[in-house]
Amino acid sequence: MAFQIPRGTQDILPGEAEKWQYIEQMARDLCRRYNYKEIRTPIFEHTELFLRGVGDTTDIVQKEMYTFEDRGGRSITLRPEGTASVVRSFVENKMYGDPNQPIKLYYVGPMFRYERPQAGRFRQFVQFGVEALGSSDPAIDAEVISLAMEMYQALGLKKLKLVINSLGDKESRMAHREALVNHFKGRIHEFCEDCQTRLEKNPLRILDCKKDRDHELMATAPSIIDYLNDESRHYFEKVQMYLTKLGVEFEVDPRLVRGLDYYNHTAFEIMSNAEGFGAITTLCGGGRYNGLVQEIGGPETPGIGFAFSIERLLAALEAEGISLPVAQGIDCYVVALGEKAKDESVVLVDKLRKAGIAAEKDYQDRKVKAQFKAADRLQAKYVAVIGEEELEKNTINVKEMATGEQVEVALDSFIEYLRKKLV
Repeated sequence: MAFQIPRGTQDILPGEAEKWQYIEQMARDLCRRYNYKEIRTPIFEHTELFLRGVGDTTDIVQKEMYTFEDRGGRSITLRPEGTASVVRSFVENKMYGDPNQPIKLYYVGPMFRYERPQAGRFRQFVQFGVEALGSSDPAIDAEVISLAMEMYQALGLKKLKLVINSLGDKESRMAHREALVNHFKGRIHEFCEDCQTRLEKNPLRILDCKKDRDHELMATAPSIIDYLNDESRHYFEKVQMYLTKLGVEFEVDPRLVRGLDYYNHTAFEIMSNAEGFGAITTLCGGGRYNGLVQEIGGPETPGIGFAFSIERLLAALEAEGISLPVAQGIDCYVVALGEKAKDESVVLVDKLRKAGIAAEKDYQDRKVKAQFKAADRLQAKYVAVIGEEELEKNTINVKEMATGEQVEVALDSFIEYLRKKLV
């Protein structure tokens, strides 16, 4: 039987994995500059966490979660997103008591959603996310949005669009909710089953429906902007003011609705305008979630964050024709001629590696010509040749592949010679 990879997953092979490493390291370095610390949470959690944290009216909870019962009869779910797990850890580990507030965290790891696989979208995908917990200052909203934009721009992406909206506080949302119900209820039978269910549970989610997005009532639906109270309006104006001061370009989109139930006040998305990127243009989404910590059992604590999939980021880079400057090849390939030289090469390659030099040798008893071809395939910067004659003289021949220059070097000083050349 020939085994195949499950649908909606992928193998990230050598040559591609280096791109992922580059992106992850860049994101880690950027988070360090913004004083965000890494947190690692379990890949699976109790299902109730996502029912409460993500919201039982969301597509994620209703249709996309990988949920199973463990041997103890507990309902367990592979995490479909990162925020609920981070907030659970924040509460469980009493991080709200840390004197250094806000708590600024980032995470990277696999998430799981059962949805139709398509370009840049998988059932197992890697998400990078940021959460800032403990501050209701609109300046932290601007910081988080600015950090998200900088991650994309640092990789060279230019065809980006940032859209922001305010979902308002609880009072504003209730007023908007009532207006939405009144707007849709007379013709809700014309909408899909999901929207009919959402009308009473969470009418805001109707605006996020992909099936009915072209329905005429969508275009005339009440805008949350018109229902913001003075406090919410002032908050949103401050966020916009800070973004402007930080030089972050944005558009206000009153129709922007995030797909998770826990958002309030600031919501945002970063999209790609690159030609050929695809119908789904969103790269990154995030927003403020001031009630989530309480929902998961903690004290009243404001929070804001964002997340993006590395798969979609790679697709955006490809759409703009951007190549990442990932390290290719090795530093040195050791070619051995004869049994004694072969034995010596084992030790020599080990010494090179311990000296911080990426080195390789032949393990298939290939002829000299084949070993040089192997060095070419591995993109070796230098090829070092050692044989019986070199062993007698305690030397080694070193060839720089880029220039073809070849020199004889004392074996005792070979490693130091390479170190200087590789600087």
